Amino acid sequence: MDAVLKTGKNPPVRKQATELKRPRREEAEAAVKTLLAWAGEDPDREGLLDTPKRVAKAYEELFSGYFEDPTEHLTRTFEDVGGYTDIVLVRGIPFHSHCEHHMLPFVGTAHIAYYPSDGVVGLSKLARVVDIFSKRLQTQENLTAQVASAIDDHLAPRGLAVMMEAEHQCMTMRGVQKPGVSTITTQFTGVFQNDAAEQAKFMSLVRG
Repeated sequence: MDAVLKTGKNPPVRKQATELKRPRREEAEAAVKTLLAWAGEDPDREGLLDTPKRVAKAYEELFSGYFEDPTEHLTRTFEDVGGYTDIVLVRGIPFHSHCEHHMLPFVGTAHIAYYPSDGVVGLSKLARVVDIFSKRLQTQENLTAQVASAIDDHLAPRGLAVMMEAEHQCMTMRGVQKPGVSTITTQFTGVFQNDAAEQAKFMSLVRG
């Protein structure tokens, strides 16, 4: 079962991590210890003694996107493409993020296609953009819009299509507990935006 959502053009503006007062590492570890106790555990038992440190370290990796600028990966383009002007598609980019409502993971794949205007960007850079935005607390809708906005703003392609498919653990582990439900979000700009044929071409290439 798939839910399909089309995102808006501009994602909401959020404060950057560098603008916020970041707690000390010791404060983060103490917060984890409090949560363990609240959940009914004994945070001082042997198996949990190092858990606060491990969680804090894991969070540094899982949410490292707050301290990276995705646009840095889009500044270098290549104009010598032998006259190529057709669609460029990077399909099946795996990603994992965390729902900002429950801080539970959602995992899926992203598909990005664009029609070059002044040049192309390295294919791995599109995956980097997805990684950076996904390593923040997110909704899938906002994640899709952020990825599309960053690419559209810096590459200025003739058209851009972004599609994300993911399964949300906040639906499978809690609440309605419905495993196997995937959510699909899309964002189209330029020639893709109001052209059903171009959108169908994109979908056909994605589905292979």
